[in-house]
Amino acid sequence: MVMQMWNKQLLAAAIALSATTGQVYAAETADADVPAGEEVATHALGETVVTATRTKKRDLDVPAATTIITAQEIKDSGAANASDVLAKVNGFAYKSFGPNGAAMGSMTNEVNLRGIKGGALVLMNGNPIAWRGKYNIDQIPASSIERIEIVKGSGSVLYGSEAVSGVVNIITKKKGTNEVHVGLGNYGQRSYGVSVGDERVNFYYNYDKWGSRDGLSYASASTARFRGETRLDVRDIIRQNVGLSYQVNPRLNFLFGYYETEGKYTSEVSQARGGTSGLRVGDVIQARKYETKQYITQLNYQDANWKGSLFYNTGNLAYEGPTYIIRSWQRRNSWYHTREKNSSYGMDVQRTWKMSPKSTAILGFDLVHEMYAALPTSASTRNERYSRNNWGIFGQWEQRFDKRNTGIFGLRGTWTTGAPRSQNYSNLSASGQWLHKLDRENSLYLNISQSFVMPTFAQMYNDNASQLPSPNLRPQKGINYEIGWKQNHDRHTWKAAIFHIRVKDNITPHIDDLTNPVRYYTNEEMRNVGVELSHEIRGANGFSYNWGVTWQNPMTKNTENKLGWVRTFGKVQLTGGVNYHKGKLTSALTASYLADRVQTPNSKPAFRSKPYLLTTWNTAYAPDEHSEINLRIDNVLNRDDTVGHSGTKYYVAPFNFLLSYSYKF
Repeated sequence: MVMQMWNKQLLAAAIALSATTGQVYAAETADADVPAGEEVATHALGETVVTATRTKKRDLDVPAATTIITAQEIKDSGAANASDVLAKVNGFAYKSFGPNGAAMGSMTNEVNLRGIKGGALVLMNGNPIAWRGKYNIDQIPASSIERIEIVKGSGSVLYGSEAVSGVVNIITKKKGTNEVHVGLGNYGQRSYGVSVGDERVNFYYNYDKWGSRDGLSYASASTARFRGETRLDVRDIIRQNVGLSYQVNPRLNFLFGYYETEGKYTSEVSQARGGTSGLRVGDVIQARKYETKQYITQLNYQDANWKGSLFYNTGNLAYEGPTYIIRSWQRRNSWYHTREKNSSYGMDVQRTWKMSPKSTAILGFDLVHEMYAALPTSASTRNERYSRNNWGIFGQWEQRFDKRNTGIFGLRGTWTTGAPRSQNYSNLSASGQWLHKLDRENSLYLNISQSFVMPTFAQMYNDNASQLPSPNLRPQKGINYEIGWKQNHDRHTWKAAIFHIRVKDNITPHIDDLTNPVRYYTNEEMRNVGVELSHEIRGANGFSYNWGVTWQNPMTKNTENKLGWVRTFGKVQLTGGVNYHKGKLTSALTASYLADRVQTPNSKPAFRSKPYLLTTWNTAYAPDEHSEINLRIDNVLNRDDTVGHSGTKYYVAPFNFLLSYSYKF
């Protein structure tokens, strides 16, 4: 059955790919824009960046706040998936709905960067992978990632809608290794996987399971019918993924990935203090099984002057289960079942011209056709389909005025066609960047850029038992101001930035403070100002270190409930890690601490929440060239932290471990 589904998806992908041509292939092999005669450093910190300007540059020469995470750093940290990797990056506020970055249907692990809820655009090899503005990055296995490039600040001019606070580009491995692994841990953790390949082919399969987590979340109620507390438990979180990469020739690469997750959530009465409903401790309110299936297909091309790729993404989301007690605290046996399908396919073509030794021009075109369908089920007759075309033309001019000063100026026109109810949008975005090199080891930069986000179909038209439609949403527009400093000296890398973000008509979900689903969307204002500082040290005697600090003041203007400007997320973040490698032993401790936090319900003022401290300690021992034993410990201090940022508190898993063994053949 699964193979039949794969064959259908591959056939559809082939049809889409044969009908269109080209998208940006922001991969690590790009060599454009490296000045003649200058050597590009490739030390362990991964000093070159592609995503920021669509050309390959040394990190020191990029006029933006950047973070590069290499495959070796990901492996040393013990991260299981892309969500784990980003959880401890300076500037990211982590959120999940279960252990190991689990999602609860359409409530996914948001990419919250610089105080903007879901404000970062996530790419895979330079191609979009979102489904209606959401991401299941917990599905992407860490072992498949070659590097992650993070560019903070608006990236809308180069990459289009959604890139408000930054761009996260997950670059996957093209070469394969022959390896198997098996892992066991507490809380019913299981992990199995195999990968095979060579210089041109890479194939992998992974299976991960988390057994159970009681007390994931609690909610209080005080009504005439019920006064007490409810508890949310989760069990059987299963994640499977299959990937294939084929290097057709040095310029052309094909990638296919299948990602599947499921989880079972149960809500029950944990405290009963009174009310006329007669509910008692242990009464089940509802049970749900959430399942997502996503297919990603890409064909990427690159030569000296041209870059292009075709992509086809499609996925299904389904959740179902019995409801025993409804929102009014009345008993009612009913069955809830909803399904949706999200698909997109598109192309992007980019041409680079070296106009002179000091001038470089880029001109590009992209097109994305997106589709959203609410599908009928045993409990619903909804059968609605929406689609539109998203067009974009972008250009960038880079001018090196002298050895110290370089300006980069960009412009993008975005518009839609074929939208339902003729609700088409258009926008013109601009950006300007200035780089001043103090010397070969130090640079200053200024970055001013606009952003643009289109409402999704699910935000505008979704109409079910938990969400009301919001058909009149306006596009979101913003501007990012940033100045920064970078230094790469000897074994030390310093980065500092001061930023200010302001967003008009920020598309904001209004969430039910009791049951947590989104009730509807509206437009509000948002702003943030902050300072970032980070330091990486490539130490001696096997040690290396990194630390970062962010102070910010993210706020949103709650006009719906007339609360005015209210705080969101947290003001102070500290991140850091220490890594030790000597001979056959590698050990790394990483952490992220978010303080001066608030949680922001919709109908009530923000309230203070205790700081969270996310920690992972990973140790690996390789007795020989074929074998490796690995022990990963999460929540080392066994803290009872919450990673929710709205009205509901979602707690991290207690101290847990996974012991695994891998063998290379």
